[in-house]
Amino acid sequence: MDLGLKDRVYVVTGATRGLGNAAARELVADGAKVVVTGREEKGVAEAAAALGPNAVGVVADNSEPEAAQRLIAAAREHFGGFDGVLVSVGGPAPGFVADNTDEQWQTAFESVFLGAVRLARAAAAELEAGGVIGFVLSGSVHEPIPGLTISNGLRPGLAGFAKSLADELGPRDIRVVGLLPARIDTDRVRELDGLSADPEATRAANESRIPLRRYGRPEEFGRTAAFLLSPAASYLTGIMVPVDGGMRHGF
Repeated sequence: MDLGLKDRVYVVTGATRGLGNAAARELVADGAKVVVTGREEKGVAEAAAALGPNAVGVVADNSEPEAAQRLIAAAREHFGGFDGVLVSVGGPAPGFVADNTDEQWQTAFESVFLGAVRLARAAAAELEAGGVIGFVLSGSVHEPIPGLTISNGLRPGLAGFAKSLADELGPRDIRVVGLLPARIDTDRVRELDGLSADPEATRAANESRIPLRRYGRPEEFGRTAAFLLSPAASYLTGIMVPVDGGMRHGF
């Protein structure tokens, strides 16, 4: 199936590793051009080099107020266009209600929530018909995840923002989509499993609750993201797509 991605230009934040990187890899594999971002120069350079000539790296932190305009400008400068953005950011600090500090909440709000809002707002002002704004969220949009209180607080609100944005931008033929990963086999998920007394037992317990009985592979998430960002998904907007192997049992 031709997704129509050839020569389309996307900004993918948080793309030096994990889910953002998986999405960037699949976009490039299908012919798109990408601006990949991250907070550390070495990681950004390595990620862009691994993706090849259809990728360029820009050091940026989603919490920086000027990051959004700088990234869109980089897309136009390097590739001559801008067709969409996938907002991905590393998960906030784990912890329970009594554990997380005001500083952790503030830092997470700036990067996970307000940074995403700024990126989406800037993209909305720049995109033409056929453009798309995607958010990498979490299964916590629908059901809180124990030990991830900050994520549980911020992700559902961002999903609500995305839905409102979809309603507002629909008349301009600009789409807004969300992806809700659960147990994808990334460094972040392995780190979270590692916080338990027995990481292997924790993983086995998690897998037992997934109908497919395994963690997802990053490329499986990446292919879903590439499809949702592509013209092939031109009639999909305002949706939150679980990428979870069936872990969410609700409709």
